Amino acid sequence: MTPLRPSAGSGAAELPGDAGGAKGVGHVLAVTGLHAEAGGHEILHGVDLEVRSGEVHVVMGPNGSGKSTLAHALMGRPGTTVTAGSIALDGAELVGMSPWRRARAGLFLALQQPIEVPGVRLSAALAEARSAVDDPAGGDDGHDRDDLERRMRQEASAIGFDERFLARPLNVDLSGGERKRNEVLQLGVLRPAFAVLDEIDSGLDVDALGAVARRIERATAEWGLGVVAVTHFHRLLVELRADRVHVLVGGRIVASGGPELATQLEETGYTSYPLARGAPAT
Repeated sequence: MTPLRPSAGSGAAELPGDAGGAKGVGHVLAVTGLHAEAGGHEILHGVDLEVRSGEVHVVMGPNGSGKSTLAHALMGRPGTTVTAGSIALDGAELVGMSPWRRARAGLFLALQQPIEVPGVRLSAALAEARSAVDDPAGGDDGHDRDDLERRMRQEASAIGFDERFLARPLNVDLSGGERKRNEVLQLGVLRPAFAVLDEIDSGLDVDALGAVARRIERATAEWGLGVVAVTHFHRLLVELRADRVHVLVGGRIVASGGPELATQLEETGYTSYPLARGAPAT
């Protein structure tokens, strides 16, 4: 879920040209020489990645390779620190920027383990998030409440998300799979420029995965969504067509290719890459 902006008067500086990334097309997310640490250990050791509007890039790797650290570094999630390198969206540097400002610039992180937010309804969270993008000054969000509710129902229908859950506090009493669908519902309503999907396929059965993957696939055409999808398994690519597949091992991208690379990994595993035989990326 895209973080909410701080309340008015928080004193946060504005980013020149700050606006929601979903406003147009032709965006570029460029990661250059990225080093990042978590828990006092350097996990990423110089990652380079460039994603353009409408492209789907899938990052695969064994446990401990740094996949989730990469997702967290892109969004600026607390607990992950970038120690070197650059993350730029349309040329604007994101390193050092708070997560809510990255969200306003056009990034969205779908969490591997979405959390419950008791007392905050999904519609209220989405209304605030849309307002943060469209009206950074914090005034009237300019969106009709009925339109937001309609969009939520449309997105719920597209992914098989029970409409009864729309009235609940955010993720409260939802199963792991339902929470993943909820993340994709929020993505569809907010329409960011880029989505970082941290193991969106985990916890989803075959039918749910198909619905979620097809919705993300359509988004790449509808508004030019660029996607960085982190996963262990090839099954995500059955419905979500990848433009590029990257193998992350030991905190480094050790191979890149087309969708056929994911098929090869299903057959050979990661042991063919030297760093995969040693310790995790720590």
